[in-house]
Amino acid sequence: MSKNGIILLLIFLFAFDAFLWWQIVFGAPPRDRSDIYFLNVGQGDSELLVLPGNIKVLIDGGPNKNVIYELEKVLKPTDRYIDLVILTHSEADHLTGLIDVFKRHRVGVFIFNGRLATSAAFKELTKIIGQREIPIVILSEGDKIARLKDKIIVIAPDKNNLGSSELNDTTLVLKLESQGISVLFTGDIGKDIEKSLLGKYGNELNSDILKVAHHGSKYSSSPEFLKVAAPKLAVIEVGKNSYGHPTSEVLSRLANIGSQVFRTDLNGTLKLILKEEKIYAFAQK
Repeated sequence: MSKNGIILLLIFLFAFDAFLWWQIVFGAPPRDRSDIYFLNVGQGDSELLVLPGNIKVLIDGGPNKNVIYELEKVLKPTDRYIDLVILTHSEADHLTGLIDVFKRHRVGVFIFNGRLATSAAFKELTKIIGQREIPIVILSEGDKIARLKDKIIVIAPDKNNLGSSELNDTTLVLKLESQGISVLFTGDIGKDIEKSLLGKYGNELNSDILKVAHHGSKYSSSPEFLKVAAPKLAVIEVGKNSYGHPTSEVLSRLANIGSQVFRTDLNGTLKLILKEEKIYAFAQK
């Protein structure tokens, strides 16, 4: 999709958005808990949030169509609607699987950071979005998605980082607050972005659950960042790779702060149930 095409869709966003949220409020039976799935998609990221009201939010799609198979395991065969699809940044291990998601599922809104990419995968994704007339929302630091008591707060990127030559620096960093539990999704940010976030937010980064940045790379998850985030539970989304992910350094840092660690390469898809300030974890290997 061209830049003009994206702008055109944004012009019509208000009407689409009103319809979407009508569907969300009235179209599904109420739920009294939140489910989070860290999907086993190999060396990549993909998380599915199922919030009260059966609101489904997919964050990233992994490197290939494995995301489709994982979604089939956790959704009913007739459940082909995803309310929001969020792309944290346009690297292949977060982006490529979304192409098959959009082919197979109806999607309410596509959300990304506004940073256009020239890769074939990004072009194919935006082509499908344009053909299906799916509204697009661009989010950055300070934006928020909220419904009733649940909210997703965008804490990065800021305008400076969005223009970085390093795509990982453009990652949408999201903090979910639901059922009295906080979950921090860090995408592929590195130590420089972590340092920036510490300076801006300090103890607000404290979270019960952490999606460990960049598959456990030693260039992320600095001791300073982990000390403040202080997650009770940490999830590393990782598959077979040549980078040494997750690194022994990061595993040691997580052990030092007392986090319980789950890995998709060892534990498979991880399902977390959040209910009344409690976390229930189920590995689905």
